[in-house]
Amino acid sequence: MTVVLDPVAPGFRPDQLEGFRIGVTSDRRSADLIDALERRGAQVLHAPTLRIANARVDDPVISDTREIIEAKPDVLLATTAYGVRRWFEVADAAGLGEALVDTLSTSAILVRGPKARGGIRAAGLNDVGMSPHETTESLIDTVLEQYPSGLTIAVQMHGFLDPGQLDRLREAHARVLTVEPYRWTLPDDADERVGRLIDAIRLRTVDCVTFTSAPAVHALFAAAEAVGSGEEIIDAMRGPVVAAAVGPVTAQPLIDAGIDPIQPDRFRMGALIRLVCEHLEQHRVDRLVTRAGPVVLRGSVVEVAGRRIALAPAGLTILRTLVDANGSVVSREQLVRALPGTCDEHALEVAMSRLRQTIGVPGVIATVVKRGYRVDV
Repeated sequence: MTVVLDPVAPGFRPDQLEGFRIGVTSDRRSADLIDALERRGAQVLHAPTLRIANARVDDPVISDTREIIEAKPDVLLATTAYGVRRWFEVADAAGLGEALVDTLSTSAILVRGPKARGGIRAAGLNDVGMSPHETTESLIDTVLEQYPSGLTIAVQMHGFLDPGQLDRLREAHARVLTVEPYRWTLPDDADERVGRLIDAIRLRTVDCVTFTSAPAVHALFAAAEAVGSGEEIIDAMRGPVVAAAVGPVTAQPLIDAGIDPIQPDRFRMGALIRLVCEHLEQHRVDRLVTRAGPVVLRGSVVEVAGRRIALAPAGLTILRTLVDANGSVVSREQLVRALPGTCDEHALEVAMSRLRQTIGVPGVIATVVKRGYRVDV
């Protein structure tokens, strides 16, 4: 079945994100997100920081399923829709599907969020409640607050479940059983996409990075720390690089790092896409009226004299610095420091010459003798 994230809606334009470069860190359903962004004109840098991997063999899942069927748990905690679907697929293939449904039909099923609820209902079961904050921690809080101790609890594990949460259950209940239909894995060492995303963030050549799970945030931070760029990417996302999180659980590790991510009101992919479009258009498009006419800078594209022109990273850095100065003089030293990599004044002169040629409109950038450059407003 084809999933349509964003039916044609008011405000949709195929050039909404033209000029913007957006990093996508998700693995599962990333094709839907990438397609929606690209259809709006964005250039997408896909770098899944974690991947969902099913077990190489289903034997452990089958064994855990048999144990859960025999134990007849009082309570089941369902944490993810994908995990529930994967679990029942394995059980069906092993001839245990009907027995699993029969067993769980007598259990009190609590779900972490709406997606997990959908997975449970698709299996022909019903839940008795949802965690108040759509987190595993609040789901376990609900069990500990509303159910007597000494029960048998089954937990459908997701790929990044804190072991300490299971310890809380074990302290209060007689038996805690788990089943792990899938797990998170790091990208293969030969996959260089995460490294390229880290470089793009620290050099500010990406405008926005999207996150759809907290583990993806942690994995990006860990990968950046491993190459000595941890502080650089955090500083970038505190500044010009927008961090976009699908919801509060995903946003929390960003907030803990001092980053203020944008979040949609509805914690869904379609709402995230709409928010990214609106935010970048409203807050990341710079307009300046110059003596040579209006200049509009959107992402890596400059609009001047009725044309939209893609800029190289060095030229983009120079023009953005000058536009931000709003006509004030920017010294050569400031521009050299702003350029990516190790640069000197000769490199600045070469980059400035190429920028002027690319823009193709004389007089947009004025040279102030012995002082620097400015946009001629």
